[in-house]
Amino acid sequence: MSATSTSSSAAPSFFRRALKQKRFMFGLTVTVLVMLFAIFAPFFAPYGENEISGPPYSKVGVLGTDYLGQDVLSRVMYGGLGILVISVLATVLGMVVGVAVGVIAAYSGGWLDEVIMRLNDVLLAFPQILLALVVLTALQDPAPWAIIILVGASHAPRVARVARGVALGIVSRDFVVAAEALGERRSRIILAEVLPNMTGPLLAEAGLRLTYSIGLVAALGFLGFASDPGAANWGQMLNENRLGLATQPWSVLAPVIMIGIFTIGTNLMADGLAQVTQRGDN
Repeated sequence: MSATSTSSSAAPSFFRRALKQKRFMFGLTVTVLVMLFAIFAPFFAPYGENEISGPPYSKVGVLGTDYLGQDVLSRVMYGGLGILVISVLATVLGMVVGVAVGVIAAYSGGWLDEVIMRLNDVLLAFPQILLALVVLTALQDPAPWAIIILVGASHAPRVARVARGVALGIVSRDFVVAAEALGERRSRIILAEVLPNMTGPLLAEAGLRLTYSIGLVAALGFLGFASDPGAANWGQMLNENRLGLATQPWSVLAPVIMIGIFTIGTNLMADGLAQVTQRGDN
């Protein structure tokens, strides 16, 4: 089998096996449903995003009202899109940067690999949430792009470590050596030969990073670093209504449940992809 056919068939074969995996399909279904809810639910919300529907912490409406008297159900329906968009974009950014660094380090080898990975280890020593808090405190009024960059940058060193480990087992294989012997450019070898054979592990890592992204973005919102303090946000809702938990628990439980469901879905996706990868290696 030629190098080209080996690389081109790796990704489709992996996706076919993943679609037969019940854990992956269930996780994918849950994740897609939560995303569809976040996108389309605002169109069906009974009240506006900041509309007062009753007294604070009352039982008016399906899930009652929050600390300002806003409808909790409507806030939940409005509060998912921003946090999910930031989480997805941060995950994509972290994966792109991390994979690029990891593959370059593995393919280059030698002193360049050592320098890149030692610098990567330094970045790994900083806790994600602590690094984000330090930078966001300095910015005071963080824009959405700032949170995306921070969360994505915090993922990159971890992704780079995984990508390098996977790439080390590929760069020495026959089809890569054959492509080098034919005089192919390094950039083309990486894009056409190395990356397609890393599909499984990278997708599993992406699912895991997405889980961490939603948790980190929600935590930042809870700590008061939401990109738009006036907008509904699942993480920020926890902070706003925590003092009324005993009086009106749904103002806190509803966003927690939505974050939990999304996290379960992405975790099941990542677990399913990891199982498919392991079976493919055996």
